[in-house]
Amino acid sequence: MTAGLTIDRVVQRFGDAVVLPGIDLEIAAGEFVVLLGPSGCGKTTLLNLIAGFAEPTSGRILIGGRDMAGIGPKDRPTTTVFQDYALFPHMTLADNVAFGLRMRGVGRSARRERAEAMLDLVGLSGRGAARPHELSGGQRQRVALARALAVEPEVLLLDEPLGALDLKLRRAMQDELKSIQAKVGTTFVHVTHDQEEAMAIADRIVVMNEGRIEDQGPPRQVYLNPRTLFTAGFMGEINRIPLADGRSPLGPLVPGSGTLCLRPEAIGTEGPIALGQARVLEAAFFGTHVRAHVAPVAAPELRLVVHLPQKALPAPGEVLTLFARDPVVLP
Repeated sequence: MTAGLTIDRVVQRFGDAVVLPGIDLEIAAGEFVVLLGPSGCGKTTLLNLIAGFAEPTSGRILIGGRDMAGIGPKDRPTTTVFQDYALFPHMTLADNVAFGLRMRGVGRSARRERAEAMLDLVGLSGRGAARPHELSGGQRQRVALARALAVEPEVLLLDEPLGALDLKLRRAMQDELKSIQAKVGTTFVHVTHDQEEAMAIADRIVVMNEGRIEDQGPPRQVYLNPRTLFTAGFMGEINRIPLADGRSPLGPLVPGSGTLCLRPEAIGTEGPIALGQARVLEAAFFGTHVRAHVAPVAAPELRLVVHLPQKALPAPGEVLTLFARDPVVLP
């Protein structure tokens, strides 16, 4: 089963501190939504309210149209996967996965069958008799996911579940999460501060800042067409060039006034927008590209970050003629 989720004018205060000043958010049944933002932005507080670990100061949380007010965590149609796995070390993997079913009074044979199916779903078929200490961190996280899905929640909540994994394993688990969500069709609400992770897994990213929703949309939209300067800067590196009536320190560029935002990969040696010449300050090989810091000749006080092709490694002092694409002008 799966269900939609409604966050209706939710306010959360802790004493005099207002953590969430009023959140409105609709999540469709079967959608994979990532709450993304820096530490202290309110994303984990919102996840805890959905899970029932706390009650909002005001506002409503509805799951499948049902108001969750006064309903504790164990009685909500949700389960939560945490970063620390929280597996029982003395239990087998099958017993860990079946634990929630046991607490619900499901019979032994049905529990065993369901546990085996869930372990198979997360790529651990035949490992039911193993213990958690025999597994890698990524495998233990898979068991935690299997246990959460075994009770067939309508909404699965994930609180930075990949944060303790190394980069290579984290990327592999991102692919696994996306694949598993597509198979089970359950609504996933995932909290992270990792922009790359959010873009890899989400149907929709909800960017949060100081307790408010700053921006939201599919990953491509939020990255290439951010609505605010905060989103533009938080979603990755951005070059900011002041713009007034189409003019900038580099000369006429694009129509508009405000801040012209250009991603480093949108600046190179060809493109529709001429930025003019720039002197290389330093450059380093980053595997997929060469990352260079440059100073425009027309405005040497500006500093731009540019991603150049792998084979290009300009020396400091070298002058490049630069162009840009995909401009975004924000107030």
